[in-house]
Amino acid sequence: MKDKKGPLVVLEYPGGKGGGMTSKRYQEQVLDAVLKDFYTQMKETRGSILFQQDSAPSHTSKSTKQWFRDHGIPLLYYPPSSPDMNPIERVWHELKRLLQLLPHPPTTVRGLQDAVRDAWDSLPIEDINKHVNHMQNRVEDVLAAKEGHIRY
Repeated sequence: MKDKKGPLVVLEYPGGKGGGMTSKRYQEQVLDAVLKDFYTQMKETRGSILFQQDSAPSHTSKSTKQWFRDHGIPLLYYPPSSPDMNPIERVWHELKRLLQLLPHPPTTVRGLQDAVRDAWDSLPIEDINKHVNHMQNRVEDVLAAKEGHIRY
């Protein structure tokens, strides 16, 4: 979102077989815990807005789609396998760059979580805006390519 950095959510799940991100975990840890209030704040200050997410199974499940309908949050269509169409992918790159610049990489999970939170907090809004500002051009390029592939 231009001129606004959303809250960073460090997800908690066990991993391994059956321990990945599920619809239930996504709804509890992201949608209920953070997005609902953030979306309400943004809607009050900016008017009508759409929420964008990728097509991960936990994002596209029936129960997650129902969650969005129940909370009146409209979704922006996101083409499958199109990370170039989501500015957050470029922002993640910026975040990783900040982590790589650390003089002492974290050696614990807690240390990594803290380092990621600190990097997110220090990420300038201008770095986010530059990726959001380029989205119009990316959409136009994709439409012009007519099913071709564009690399950024």
